[in-house]
Amino acid sequence: MSYKYLDIATTASVAAAQEHYGSAEQWTRIGARGPADDTQSQRLGPSETAFIRARDGFYLASVSETGWPYVQYRGGPAGFLTAVDASMLGFADFRGNRQYITTGNVRANDRVSLFLMDYAHRQRLKIFGHMRIIDAADDPVLAKTLTVPDYPARVERLVLIAVEAFDWNCPQHITPRFTQAELERGRSA
Repeated sequence: MSYKYLDIATTASVAAAQEHYGSAEQWTRIGARGPADDTQSQRLGPSETAFIRARDGFYLASVSETGWPYVQYRGGPAGFLTAVDASMLGFADFRGNRQYITTGNVRANDRVSLFLMDYAHRQRLKIFGHMRIIDAADDPVLAKTLTVPDYPARVERLVLIAVEAFDWNCPQHITPRFTQAELERGRSA
């Protein structure tokens, strides 16, 4: 459990819901065992970076100026989302439907949430962060770093996400799903 993630996520209304449904004591106990200054919770370790690198997609949430949440799926080849360092994620943002909803939302509020799933192994990683968008033409060095070679998509923007906190979530209720590649690997094993 990432204590910093829990600190960010637990607002007064969340605490009230925990109290109402009888889990407040559990979360108070867990929080009490956490370090007083959990600065390491925002630093990605080897298991997080390997998990992130293996994903071929993730869900990205932002919030509009009117307070409405917006969630979209970002996909690409495995490894297109990468850990630039222990506290920064990055990816080349491909041209899509050209609505630019996330891009616009982040200009007003840079807070985002990422939800990364491994359905086959029933794992999920939740990440809070601050997102910055850079036009690909404005930083050719970063563009080369984040662009996946031989992937046939037009890169429009570069995205950097400063990781604020993350949490591995419970596997309960994750229905296993398998990609074609995972099924083929299973047959050859």
